[in-house]
Amino acid sequence: MAGQGLPLHVATLLTGLLECLGFAGVLFGWPSLVFVFKNEDYFKDLCGPDAGPIGNATGQAGRLGCMGDLFSTPDCKAQDERFSLIFTLGSFMNNFMTFPTGYIFDRFKTTVARLIAIFFYTTATLIIAFTSAGSAVLLFLAMPMLTIGGILFLITNLQIGNLFGQHRSTIITLYNGAFDSSSAVFLIIKLLYEKGISLRASFIFISVCSTWHVARTFLLMPWGHIPYPLPPNYSYGLCSGNGTTKEEKETAEHENRELQSKEFLSAKEETPGAGQKQELRSFWSYAFSRRFVWHLVWLSVIQLWHYLFIGTLNSLLTNMAGGDMARVSTYTNAFAFTQFGVLCAPWNGLLMDRLKQKYQKEARKTGSSTLAVALCSTVPSLALTSLLCLGFALCASVPVLPLQYLTFILQVISRSFLYGSNAAFLTLAFPSEHFGKLFGLVMALSAVVSLLQFPIFTLIKGSLQNDPFYVNVMFMLAILLTFFHPFLVYRECRTWKESPSAIA
Repeated sequence: MAGQGLPLHVATLLTGLLECLGFAGVLFGWPSLVFVFKNEDYFKDLCGPDAGPIGNATGQAGRLGCMGDLFSTPDCKAQDERFSLIFTLGSFMNNFMTFPTGYIFDRFKTTVARLIAIFFYTTATLIIAFTSAGSAVLLFLAMPMLTIGGILFLITNLQIGNLFGQHRSTIITLYNGAFDSSSAVFLIIKLLYEKGISLRASFIFISVCSTWHVARTFLLMPWGHIPYPLPPNYSYGLCSGNGTTKEEKETAEHENRELQSKEFLSAKEETPGAGQKQELRSFWSYAFSRRFVWHLVWLSVIQLWHYLFIGTLNSLLTNMAGGDMARVSTYTNAFAFTQFGVLCAPWNGLLMDRLKQKYQKEARKTGSSTLAVALCSTVPSLALTSLLCLGFALCASVPVLPLQYLTFILQVISRSFLYGSNAAFLTLAFPSEHFGKLFGLVMALSAVVSLLQFPIFTLIKGSLQNDPFYVNVMFMLAILLTFFHPFLVYRECRTWKESPSAIA
């Protein structure tokens, strides 16, 4: 990495981090934006005449604090349901579109994928900028488009880790943390709104930033893909408009095959016949395996709870605060500040790396399988993620406002562990040639499960009369069920250590 390429690599790294931090995952700052939308009377017409007297009775005090009277309306469930449905669609697209956007990136390379991302993102921000209370229904189009653009930004930036060799995993983890932390952008928009800067002005500024995305696409990113391992004299962007040459690609593929054979297929040398068994197994045999199905359950349950919490946070805080919108604003800001999870993201990776090194030393002494060692290193991470989510759900279920500060902290740590553990487990537990398909499949199926958040929210607002107690209890029981996944993986690891020939 030495030489003239180093400044270019560093510039690509830093601008990519800024792009993910400022744009890619803004959807998850939804509670802050809902606060602004409500103040602008979005979907207020759905509240009906019954909501009027309550709002007017308490609205004057709210207006003194520059808040709309609607915030003091405790039973405008139709408006809350509409905002919840928009977030449900946006979060669904965030996961479900991982597979098709990944295909676009693989098939059409970096530049085309980024131009598509810029088109979706800019169109979405312009729609939001020029949407008003009368045309609020356009948010159903804008938020999914914003999500698709953000996912493509993240996917095209993750390859930058390939430029830094041994620091590759750290950089990838850092970018995922930046993606999570970008939810703070909507907090900034909310704070600016309270200072008198309109929602339209903020989103027009974000739209104008697309010129920076375009410049970065052509000046600091390759036309094709950044290979790993990085070939000698590799150039892109400012140095070369052609990206990877045919010779460089062949070199990278040859070196990559050697690397994969060392990391993923070393079990063939340790366990004769085990590697041949794996080669004979099809993608669908892994997709229907107990290991994959339980991982899908683990991801889907924890992710659904996260999405339900974020999508209903404004309504939850309003109920806990008894309609006091000054307190709701304070806690909404606190939630957004805690979402700066870029500092939490590397913890999980460091934990797994340390455990993997420890187990590798033990494997050399005992002659255990490399595959068993890699899989065993995921068990503490999977279990810790479930434990964090259980603590997060428990705190969120207690209707005490000050306790929600702890809820917010546990939520962001749990979320940063969730996606890191997901990717790491799929990488270590299944053959590398199936990783992309299995990752896309698990994200798409978990996205379908995430659609349950809207009927659950409707149930809370309707039959349960705004009391989420029974839903929270059911979720805590479901989260307890997720501990079965790391337990099964642990048992499998023990079996492998005792009988290496059992690897499958």
